[in-house]
Amino acid sequence: MAVAEPRRVGYLYILPALLVYGLFLLFPLLHSGWISLFSWDGLTVGTFVGLDNYAALAADVGFLAAFGHVAVLLVFFAVLPVSIGLVLATALSRTRIRGMAFFRTALFLPQVVAMVVVAIAWQRIFAPDGALNDLLRLVGLDGLVTAWLGESGTALIAVGLVGTWVQTGLAVVLFLGGIGKISGELFDAVRLDGGGVVREFRTVVLPALRAEIGVALTLTVIAALRTFDLVYVMTPQGGPGGSTTVPSYEIYHRAFHSGQVGSAAAIGITLTALAFLITFGITKVTGRDR
Repeated sequence: MAVAEPRRVGYLYILPALLVYGLFLLFPLLHSGWISLFSWDGLTVGTFVGLDNYAALAADVGFLAAFGHVAVLLVFFAVLPVSIGLVLATALSRTRIRGMAFFRTALFLPQVVAMVVVAIAWQRIFAPDGALNDLLRLVGLDGLVTAWLGESGTALIAVGLVGTWVQTGLAVVLFLGGIGKISGELFDAVRLDGGGVVREFRTVVLPALRAEIGVALTLTVIAALRTFDLVYVMTPQGGPGGSTTVPSYEIYHRAFHSGQVGSAAAIGITLTALAFLITFGITKVTGRDR
């Protein structure tokens, strides 16, 4: 009979990973929290101000606007991709399509392409002389032609649509994998009971994909909260009139342009706390902790 190893021996196996995790994640996070308590320009000696940086953020109109913008991006980066992904995955799973591996790869491709490359490509598409406006002119919708990234009313939406395009493939691949594990007997039972596509989706697919939906929402929400590349490349300086500024861009701008390193660190800590709260809520709702 094998003798179980002491628990402390098990900790030795994960010690290297814990050291790397602590060195490159926990320590920088704690250090950022410490910096957020100072008024510091990154060069001279800082002044301890306690929670004043956080109090200033609560009254900062620009900071609150940035969080309002990221709330809009949550719809484009998380809600729409998950909703579209559920529909597409369900449709693809019901239809035998030759070359399914190709379609999965094509849908997932935006996830592996550098976000800077994606931003540059879509910047050209949204340009006044880009492919989108050319298409609108071709179909006779000249009245809709505009500078998509140059107008405060459309710039954030344009960035959000790129996020939808990038994240939808991830959701589809996750959901296709989940649907593939569902027993065919469950679908047969619904059909024998006279149920249609909608009933199958509501009673079989959605409950079975609860964990996958939780994973997809977690990944897409985090992607929305840490969005920087798209905003920085597609709409330099936060777009027209600051219409596309987001917390990640505010961190960069305050730390490297305005000399407000303490304030930038406070935004980073606030953003981290928000990401934790949202993902914790998603985990509770989707039951991934069960």
